Amino acid sequence: VQLQASGGGLVQAGGSLRLSCAASGNTFSIKTMDWYRQAPGKRRVWVATITSGGTTNYADSVKGRFTISRDIAKNTMDLQMNNLKPEDTAVYYCTAATALGPSWGQGTQVTVSS
Repeated sequence: VQLQASGGGLVQAGGSLRLSCAASGNTFSIKTMDWYRQAPGKRRVWVATITSGGTTNYADSVKGRFTISRDIAKNTMDLQMNNLKPEDTAVYYCTAATALGPSWGQGTQVTVSS
């Protein structure tokens, strides 16, 4: 499975961005999909998960502000990010758990200015 993340950019605090992740290849093997992020000098951390059945889960730091969604027919996953904070600045990665193991996208930069 190949993943392509897009939608990052520069936004002021309080603003919104929508990230997208397009999957290609053996997409039928995808089970759950996640977003992770990695801030400068910090380790990569989990942000949100969505299962093939649509069940979602969020890190406490983004709960109530971020919404993960998935269109299985289109093989896409989105992350709607509202009320962004400077601490949300990071490279965001999409990942998919498949029967053959995990796949990672290349990352998209999100920068939130104060």
